[in-house]
Amino acid sequence: MASLGFNLGFYFSDVKNQRHRIVSGSGRARVFSCSSSSQASPPGISAATPPEIELEFFGPKPGSDGSYPADKAKAVSGEKLLRNIMQENKIELYATYGKVMNCGGGGSCGTCIVEILDGRDLLNERTDTENRYLKKKPESWRLACQTIVGNKENSGKVVVQRIPQWKK
Repeated sequence: MASLGFNLGFYFSDVKNQRHRIVSGSGRARVFSCSSSSQASPPGISAATPPEIELEFFGPKPGSDGSYPADKAKAVSGEKLLRNIMQENKIELYATYGKVMNCGGGGSCGTCIVEILDGRDLLNERTDTENRYLKKKPESWRLACQTIVGNKENSGKVVVQRIPQWKK
């Protein structure tokens, strides 16, 4: 039975992991040694921290003291939809009807409406789905399920009004 040895190198930020495997004639692979050594990142790969977007969410109605309730969150630029960020941070997104009858982020119901008060330039452009559902609404209104926060290169602050249709 012949065996063949080979070396696979994987780069993760500043560490190079090497795994040596033996593949026997039966096609099975066994790891016979593992080692890691700290080395500089390969050319073209940056170990820098990705840019971050700060988000501030205001409630739809003022509290008893007249101020709007606010929630804060942070997200890596360009990685998540506004809807997902709000859900992960337990920030209310839907009005009563939307809590029961939403499409789960598919962009087919129009219940996750938010208003971007500041930082619109840090978000993606309105999608065709948004243009269809929000054609008679202000440009600052967006569907949270269609809004990507950041573009992997920018950072800054986005201010969001939740459930703007309740604002009076």
